[in-house]
Amino acid sequence: MTTEQIVLGIAIGVAAGVLSGLFGVGGGIVTTPAIQELLGGAPYIAVGTPLPVAIPTAVVGGYTYARAHEVSWRAVRFAAIPGIAAAAGGAWLTSLIDPHWLLLVTAGLIGWQAVRIGRSSTYRIRPRGSTPGWRYAVLGAFTGLVSGLLGVGGGIVFVPIVTTMLGMPLKRALGTSLLLIAIIAIPGTIVHAALGHIDWGIAFVLALGVIPGARIGASIALGTRERTLRLMVGSFLLVVAAVYAVVEIARLARG
Repeated sequence: MTTEQIVLGIAIGVAAGVLSGLFGVGGGIVTTPAIQELLGGAPYIAVGTPLPVAIPTAVVGGYTYARAHEVSWRAVRFAAIPGIAAAAGGAWLTSLIDPHWLLLVTAGLIGWQAVRIGRSSTYRIRPRGSTPGWRYAVLGAFTGLVSGLLGVGGGIVFVPIVTTMLGMPLKRALGTSLLLIAIIAIPGTIVHAALGHIDWGIAFVLALGVIPGARIGASIALGTRERTLRLMVGSFLLVVAAVYAVVEIARLARG
């Protein structure tokens, strides 16, 4: 990498880290296109490389939330093992299936739940421990599948679903999402590394930025009022859903 690319990679990492800590995502929605369009990585490198970067990002952000008691360890326990298995399977399936239709379905789901998050009156918060563990397990499996298949942390599906469908408070959902991402990104990283889909030089440069960025983003979220944070998270996820949908529809139309 050139000096300019290293500086750019660190800046991209900071941006991805802030978004991760603020919105409970792995940062792949920023790093995946940036690796391909700005850092010169091949498409398969752009899919695989964000996963090892998501691990330190999620650990730092999740630790910040945990210190503020905004993590559901029960949800992590139930979701982790199904998430790990599904992430490994999703990473393996990248070489066998076209993910475009999955992305479209995911975009629709994210958009629907993003609107519900923004409109807080459309869902209710449930007491701690009242959600059956198997629901967290199913969500963990879906989160892992999306993570491994699309090369993202999985928080883009975990946060809206665990908030609107399972009734978890938003800040706790963000912290829980980050710690789950840190766990389920590991098998996806191993599989993509075995497939040769990771550029470790790019991953290292991005990590230099995402680690402080995640701490900043999490601190901002923890200091933000719940209603304001819901609007921010809902708007962010809605933009993500719209971009995913437009990009995938354009790709399918071309071919």
